[in-house]
Amino acid sequence: MNSPTRWAETIAFAQTHEVPWPRDPAADPARWGVHHEDPAPYNVLRGPVHARGPVSGVVRQRGREVAAWGEPDRADLTFSVAKSYLALLAGIAQTDGLLPDRDEPVVARVPGIGFDSAHNRAITWTMLLQQTSEWEGSNFGIPDTVDRWRKVGFDPNPPTGPKGGARPLQRPGSYWEYNDVRINQLSLALLHLFGRPLPEVWRERVMQPLGCSDRWQWVGYDDAWITVNGRRVPSVPGGTHWGGGVSIGARDQALIGELLLHDGAGIVPAEWVRFMCEPCAIAPFYGGLLWLNRDGRSFPGASASSAFMVGAGGHLVWIEPAHDAVVVARWLDPAHTGGFVQRAARALVAIG
Repeated sequence: MNSPTRWAETIAFAQTHEVPWPRDPAADPARWGVHHEDPAPYNVLRGPVHARGPVSGVVRQRGREVAAWGEPDRADLTFSVAKSYLALLAGIAQTDGLLPDRDEPVVARVPGIGFDSAHNRAITWTMLLQQTSEWEGSNFGIPDTVDRWRKVGFDPNPPTGPKGGARPLQRPGSYWEYNDVRINQLSLALLHLFGRPLPEVWRERVMQPLGCSDRWQWVGYDDAWITVNGRRVPSVPGGTHWGGGVSIGARDQALIGELLLHDGAGIVPAEWVRFMCEPCAIAPFYGGLLWLNRDGRSFPGASASSAFMVGAGGHLVWIEPAHDAVVVARWLDPAHTGGFVQRAARALVAIG
């Protein structure tokens, strides 16, 4: 079967399996987003959200676009895909000499922001980036306990406790947990490290060099503002769990994916990209804020060397070195991720 036919089938599959969230958050708030799964009083939005478009996507292979569908230029919320953006910003901080050793305790460079306790002092940048930090505290009024016992779709060993329960803390670096409060604490640490808003750094150091559009935005919660170097600035979240986060188009996402595909593209050190794609010792399905597929079971059809940026609501940026490709899917029902990846993999093979 030729590749145009296979891509037509893959796109049709995606378009007939749209995430069941309403396109307008206001239409049915109880079915939109993930915040309502949290215990009260934290089950509310803290930042802005907006209506979305249809199932959309883009495929780039060998540096050119080979398929697109839906509204690939529409700037839609991308949820936890933004976690990977934080990891790339950390790599830029290393380039700038602001983060020379990712295994150094965070408190050594940014004291006074929540890493000073006896428990938190041992936390390193690597632990935050691999989600093994076990950081304890509150980030702009949201305690880390809200996301303890968090269940996420690609975790092969989901926790059994109640969401938001006070799971006993483990030694930093010894326990993996997907926790958005800790991710937002990483973002706050990076803000202090750079000394200016992360969206500014992101625009200048990533989006503009890649030739991305100017239609994206990265916004924080309504009350997540601090003063840095005499300037009042937002601390942006690494997702849209409680609103805010990154709104971006699929075409721009594909260009960011190519940055990882091409060893940092001269923007982030190649060694940093290798770290992001390296399995965490205690959670080999996860790297530096990227999902991995080393055993071939997390994302059947993708190669063992592939990596994925994943966000709630059906957002997928698949970096596929085996075919020199990046595949972006937006608003795909997560229950059908496997079917989409398998079909897209067959189409990539046909092109190759």
